[in-house]
Amino acid sequence: MPEITVTAEWHKERLDHLLSSLLPELSRAYCKKLITQGHIQINGEPVSKAGHTLKTGDILAWEVPEAEPLDVIAEAIDLDIVYEDSSLLVINKPVGLVVHPGAGHTSGTLVNALLHHCSDLSGIGGVERPGIVHRLDKETSGLLVVAKTDQAHRHLSEQLQSRDMKRIYWAIAELGFSETQGEVEAPIDRHPVDRQRMAVVDGGRFARTHWQVLESLKGYTLLELQLDTGRTHQIRVHLKHIQHPLVGDAVYGSSRKQPFKVERPLLHARFLRFFHPLSGEALSFEAPLPADFMRILTLLRAR
Repeated sequence: MPEITVTAEWHKERLDHLLSSLLPELSRAYCKKLITQGHIQINGEPVSKAGHTLKTGDILAWEVPEAEPLDVIAEAIDLDIVYEDSSLLVINKPVGLVVHPGAGHTSGTLVNALLHHCSDLSGIGGVERPGIVHRLDKETSGLLVVAKTDQAHRHLSEQLQSRDMKRIYWAIAELGFSETQGEVEAPIDRHPVDRQRMAVVDGGRFARTHWQVLESLKGYTLLELQLDTGRTHQIRVHLKHIQHPLVGDAVYGSSRKQPFKVERPLLHARFLRFFHPLSGEALSFEAPLPADFMRILTLLRAR
């Protein structure tokens, strides 16, 4: 069990603060979990309070247990891996792939596939699992980044929250726009009646989406969208709010009959940029439009 002697600079400091400094590869939440589960000792005695005040000369010892296996079955599912190293992966997610197991989707998800693919997961929060930094809806295609380590997950999540991670989507929306660019800033929360849906709701969580017209398509518009926040169904809800719903969106779309067959919301995570959690290098990725999106775009251009 590793140990150190608390020096004067840490006198009267909280235990969880010192532990986070000693173990930067672990999240603050996991450090607190180690404390409450009895893995930390001071002067030979277990300590269970994260806010325990340290004194000069205290002997601090700790152990980090092996990551627990995730109670999800690993499955051999083909993945389009754009980039991979020991810290993270970037995936080009196809339409129809659910990201995380849940009600109605206990298998066949991205997490099932990653557990089979990755032999070097070190654990997120003490559990041997891939760290899903941001999600895409089942019917949304495109780029997402997945962490392999607690440290990578923390750094990437912080970039997402601070907006240092850049995410750009392409979409086909209904109707034409009178302006070439703008933003939607409207709070999002659960629909007050239909709890399975999200909606713009007074008092909801802050949400902002930037949009730019890429191409006008005679009653439709090819849009580029950039997120400042990551609320559930944010783009779909915001486009509905400004009366330009996504083409093919059965939940938030209009009842307008389409002149073509479309089976999912035409939304694609086109571009992703972030800073590598270890090297600090800026990494940028771009995913081509999938076949179904290109088919509709080609039809609209030919009208």
